[in-house]
Amino acid sequence: MGWEAVADAGGMAILLALVSMCSTLLGGLVAVRVGDRRHLVLGLAAGIMLGVVFFDLLPEALAESEHVILGVPDALLATVFGFLTIHVIERAVAIHTGHEQEFGSHSHGFQSVGVLAAAGLIFHSMLDGLGIGIGFQAGASVGVAVAIAVISHDFADGFNTFTITTLYGNAHRRALILLGLDAAAPVIGAVIGTLIRVPAETVGLYLGYFAGFLLYLATADILPEAHAKHPSRLTLACTLVGATFMLGVAALSH
Repeated sequence: MGWEAVADAGGMAILLALVSMCSTLLGGLVAVRVGDRRHLVLGLAAGIMLGVVFFDLLPEALAESEHVILGVPDALLATVFGFLTIHVIERAVAIHTGHEQEFGSHSHGFQSVGVLAAAGLIFHSMLDGLGIGIGFQAGASVGVAVAIAVISHDFADGFNTFTITTLYGNAHRRALILLGLDAAAPVIGAVIGTLIRVPAETVGLYLGYFAGFLLYLATADILPEAHAKHPSRLTLACTLVGATFMLGVAALSH
């Protein structure tokens, strides 16, 4: 590939990453304006996160996995490690005092967990941009396909970044700062992805680890809170909608 072709591919990757940035900001804006329908937002967020885990992260992680340890792909071991990491962190700070209480009453003082979760999403968004850049190294069609998937689910990333951060008691201002970082992350990743090559196995292990991280947040925190005060069928329907949406994104990207 000549220098002009490389420049064209890099420019397209960065342009599509900018579209992804707008998608992230839009997702965060929706999360900001939900008001008293928070339980519906949480149900939707949990569904989206579960969809990301099972229809996006784990399949990609397993596709990149090259090693088997004790009969188990290393990417799945990384998933368990990610799940247990956030579990240990939450147990260490005694964040759970029972889901019969309002979440905000026992999230005060544990904002660092929300920041940690948002940081994971930001890093994931950077890898999204990295994927766009590396995809264009493989070819324009591959790069565009990756970008479509990234733009689609970066809306969910922005939505989840704001939701998770505030869920753990962080002020809206901090959540908006983290949202801005999440929006910028894919652009940074795309620039890096046009310049360097990342070992596939390393990316696969990270995707598996982050899948476990999101799986814990969705099942142990967000879903119980979504149903704590509003055990409605509508909340469940939002969860199903979120998961179905991510299934559609996964189908589109393949």
